[in-house]
Amino acid sequence: MLIGMSEAAQLDPEDRKIITLARSVRARNSVPEGAAVRDETGRTYVAGTVALDSLKLSALQTAVAMAVASGATSLEAAAVVTDAESASEEDRAAVRDLGGAGTPVLLAGPDGALRATLDA
Repeated sequence: MLIGMSEAAQLDPEDRKIITLARSVRARNSVPEGAAVRDETGRTYVAGTVALDSLKLSALQTAVAMAVASGATSLEAAAVVTDAESASEEDRAAVRDLGGAGTPVLLAGPDGALRATLDA
């Protein structure tokens, strides 16, 4: 679902934080996407796109994998900063696997502006 500017202005500070973290990792690592997820305890996991010859993961898949590897059992929210118009079905499935179908996926542009909030 796409949101309007007034909804973006009312974004929860914790959600704003994961967008900022995702944007930072994208810029710092010069990768196509940056992502961050927040687990059930409030811990955040941040990752960029992985593009090796033998391993290719989106930023969001990598952030979810980092959360799982660190012992997270659930997700509260996810954010991805990208030029893409939407999060892929594979990305949303990764969030859904750990967080459930109602976990919000915040989609932001490279400038950090929230463009959409999607259900996992």
